[in-house]
Amino acid sequence: DGGDGGDVWVEAVEGLNTLIDYRYQQHFKAERGLNGAGRNRTGRGGEDVVLRVPVGTQVFDEDKETLLADMTVPGQRALLAKGGIGGKGNAHFKSSRNQAPRISQPGEPGEERAIWLRLKLIADVGLIGLPNAGKSTFLAAVSAARPKIADYPFTTLHPNLGMARVGEGALVVADIPGLIKGAHAGRGLGTRFLGHVERTRALLHLVDATQTDPAGAYRVVRAELAAYGAGLTQKPEVVALTKVDALTPGEAQARARAFQDATGTPVHTLSAVSGAGVGEVLFALSALVGAAAGR
Repeated sequence: DGGDGGDVWVEAVEGLNTLIDYRYQQHFKAERGLNGAGRNRTGRGGEDVVLRVPVGTQVFDEDKETLLADMTVPGQRALLAKGGIGGKGNAHFKSSRNQAPRISQPGEPGEERAIWLRLKLIADVGLIGLPNAGKSTFLAAVSAARPKIADYPFTTLHPNLGMARVGEGALVVADIPGLIKGAHAGRGLGTRFLGHVERTRALLHLVDATQTDPAGAYRVVRAELAAYGAGLTQKPEVVALTKVDALTPGEAQARARAFQDATGTPVHTLSAVSGAGVGEVLFALSALVGAAAGR
């Protein structure tokens, strides 16, 4: 008999945080089963193909709406396409009159499917803010992550994950690419990244203290979260003015007071460069994450 064809699987693995590999290769085909051989030997089954994806990946059918699998646990697997069934060899058709028939039964073809992959990173804390708010610098300061950092918008083109130590515990922090006005409708890097915020337990909203209108910058991002929906504005949030190393202590305090007066939101001040205020922010986040997790 012929061997069965290989299956196509998707598997969630640790250590990945982007789907970029699937931008360049989008067609996958498992190995076909081998033909049977003489002496009633069945052909070898085809090798499976496994699509390795980050934890947090959602697999949708071709209509982009039907959820086929939600890969939330490392090692989780889901079958995407079943391989074909091997055909039957001529031994099945032997009779007392014909011991070597020249007929066989063809195998059945395997499944073919088009899918869409969408990644929603799973993290304790999501870093949000306008471009150049200092998110990547903060992540690099509190973890071993080394995101690309430069003084121009959209340096972060895909989310970065880092592990921040807080006392005896740790927080998984996701650096979400900078949002701009209209992001919920796809402007800038848009909805490709707002989805990552959905699976975080708390938000750290960073606002550049050196810009002319920190309160206005804060409102822009909050408006985008509200327009996107999915309960993003209800998530616990810590707000911090960044880059205060570029200000005098008096200027930093004055801008924090002005921000709180304008928004009604308590605000921390920090410098990821000097480390000032970073510890206080991490402990505040740890408390929020612990409360959200019910511990």
